[in-house]
Amino acid sequence: MTTTGTMTSTRSLSYIALFAAVIAVFGLIPKIDLPFGVPITLQSLGIMLVGCLLGPKRAFYTIGLFLVAVALGLPLLSGGRGGIGVFVAPSAGFLLGWWIGAVVCGLCMRLFMRRMPDAKGKRLLIAAFLSSVIGGILAMYLFGILGLMLAAHLTLVQASLAVLAFIPGDLVKCVICAVLVQSVVRGMPAWRLDRD
Repeated sequence: MTTTGTMTSTRSLSYIALFAAVIAVFGLIPKIDLPFGVPITLQSLGIMLVGCLLGPKRAFYTIGLFLVAVALGLPLLSGGRGGIGVFVAPSAGFLLGWWIGAVVCGLCMRLFMRRMPDAKGKRLLIAAFLSSVIGGILAMYLFGILGLMLAAHLTLVQASLAVLAFIPGDLVKCVICAVLVQSVVRGMPAWRLDRD
């Protein structure tokens, strides 16, 4: 392996570990419990940021690392939750949705940035916002709804109505994600949003 390849691998591993830690830190913010067993947390903002800033491949590994740590019992989920039991709770679909959602955010961001490589300002904000909505809401909710149907024994309509409570807050998170992505690009012009 070349020196450049080693540096790239080391940088990738650093980003993966750093962003997994960011998601864990967002878990320290208190959650808001809802009656159907899925809490409102700030961690979904971390999922959006991982996808938009790291690209689909690094997002896949970042969320994988985070979920393995949770499965091993580390209390990294909001409210200090962890362990294998969280993967059979009503929120389990959202945990899988985090993984898929982060990858989808990354794919969307990569697609937008490859079509407009010099995007700055409003165009970059819109690209990051749309990527967050597609991956962090649409893809994530799809799995969240399926999880509620299986674990909480809700119908498709009941599960779909239940997740409506998340939409206003998640739209705000999409806006925050877009602003943070733009801030990173402004502060670090060499940061690539079109990466694999």
